[in-house]
Amino acid sequence: MPAIDIPRLGLGTFSSANREQWTDAVETALDLGYRHIDTAQVYGNEEYVGEGIARSSVDRDEIFLATKTVHVDVPEEPAAVPGAIDGCLERLDVEYVDLLYVHWPSGIYDHEAILPAYQEAFDDGKTRAIGLSNFTPKLLNEAREVLDAPILAHQAEMHPLLRQPELVSYAQEQDIWFVAYSPLAKGEVFEVPELQDIATKHDATPAQISLAWLLSQENVAAIPKSSTPEHMRENLTAQEIELDEHDLARIRGIKRTYRVIDPDHGPWNW
Repeated sequence: MPAIDIPRLGLGTFSSANREQWTDAVETALDLGYRHIDTAQVYGNEEYVGEGIARSSVDRDEIFLATKTVHVDVPEEPAAVPGAIDGCLERLDVEYVDLLYVHWPSGIYDHEAILPAYQEAFDDGKTRAIGLSNFTPKLLNEAREVLDAPILAHQAEMHPLLRQPELVSYAQEQDIWFVAYSPLAKGEVFEVPELQDIATKHDATPAQISLAWLLSQENVAAIPKSSTPEHMRENLTAQEIELDEHDLARIRGIKRTYRVIDPDHGPWNW
């Protein structure tokens, strides 16, 4: 496993509305046992995530906190990246994050122009590690050539309808984490017959089976989004489910493919 451990089940916090909910949601998640919190500049909720962390009884050094910048929307030019990183820390009201991601390898992104600012943030102790999000193996290799700091994680969409074998193999071979976002395919996993059958067998839900499948793989973590205590608890319980080879074979055999996040600027569309 990579040198820095990431809690394998974290809390995703993206939402396009009601961003204030994440203060209570993050505090609740930490109280329930979550220790991995994921946010981003473009989510517009870092302030509320930070408030939830501050209100929690859990010590900051026990929390693995990740955020992201460099998006097609913000910042507007490479020279703005150091300020964007500082802005993330200010809104979160923390001295450092545990993982700082490049959110997208598009827009203003150019590995030689952008990554030195991430390296500087690492050298200055503003982040414990550097991550990349929504990359391809080729783009990951380019980034590794520029960075002196090791890449800890690659975050991308992954669930039983988008199994990402190439990216998972890359993470395992390079000994980095693959962090799966949208691990429930925005609820689409509930409609998959194979997952329904496996869920019945384990007295679980298709969502729990999807998470258990992700966590059955080496170097893979998952960050399902949830703002309710009931679903947070349900997701945590997925860590206790052990899928057998028949279950895994059925998931590998799912024919349907579905991608939740598919913008034109995604590098898989280039």
